[in-house]
Amino acid sequence: MGKKFICLDIGGTKVLGAVFDENNNILFKTKKKTRVEKGIDKVEEKIVSVIENLIEGSGIKNEEIAGIAAGAPGVINEDTGEILFAPNLPWRNYDIKSIIENKFKVPFFLGNDANVGMIGEWKYGAAVNKGSVIGVFVGTGIGGGLIINNKLFSGARHLAGELGHMVLNTEGPLCNCGQRGCLEAYSSKVAITKEIRVQIERGRDTVLKELMDDDAIIKSKAIRKAMEQEDSVALEVMDRAVYYLAAGTGSLINIFNPDMVVLGGGVLEALGEYIIPQLKRHIKRFALPAVLEGTDIVESKLGDDAILYGALALIKDRVHIV
Repeated sequence: MGKKFICLDIGGTKVLGAVFDENNNILFKTKKKTRVEKGIDKVEEKIVSVIENLIEGSGIKNEEIAGIAAGAPGVINEDTGEILFAPNLPWRNYDIKSIIENKFKVPFFLGNDANVGMIGEWKYGAAVNKGSVIGVFVGTGIGGGLIINNKLFSGARHLAGELGHMVLNTEGPLCNCGQRGCLEAYSSKVAITKEIRVQIERGRDTVLKELMDDDAIIKSKAIRKAMEQEDSVALEVMDRAVYYLAAGTGSLINIFNPDMVVLGGGVLEALGEYIIPQLKRHIKRFALPAVLEGTDIVESKLGDDAILYGALALIKDRVHIV
């Protein structure tokens, strides 16, 4: 029968879930909108509902489940499973571990989504067999993960890797974390949406008017559609976002001298063929030539599934399954 693994990617816009078997195959997958605007209880309901759907849809029994693991945005205490702070979700000191374990009677493990996504790419994706890797994941926000000398670097209290909150300009736009001029305030989907709205309010003509919901964060597919039509606002806003992404990534390359930079997340998945070449062009302004040389800059191989595979690795590591 074999053990099964329930893996979740909890994001600002969606909860994605999958059931894996012992051979790392996805048996069943489901996705629901997070509905952050409806508050903490609704988000919790969505997470529980996704897990229930995974169990029911895959037909597995409770005793088969080796564990449940998730990547979630924000500052997370991996020892306690507590989400201390999440800029794009309504959580402060939120003990999700106890909630899930009490409900399903199965061990639950949690990590920062970008760290978990980095582990996924390192174990199963683009960065297999690389000793030092930087992961930058561009979605609703921007997360990061650091593999240093063949080990995830999590810092003194498991809080390292908040690459999206590297300050690029102390007088820059306000970020959801409360600081100004973060990388996330320039290059995330939240930032891209804000900048598009600014241009529309200035009277710029753009197809993005029809492609955007009133209060929602713009979908990556909508940006792609506008760029395929050579929409001037879409092209300008994305060039600005990629320019700052290159500035942040270049600084990280100077600091860590990695073998590889893996760029992932929903924005890269939709627009990677545009972003990667543009970033490589801009990055020469920000990374020292000697350090940049020999650093591969690649797109995520696992795409939307990187966090799911990282969660799988988390369970296997914690319950000691090879």
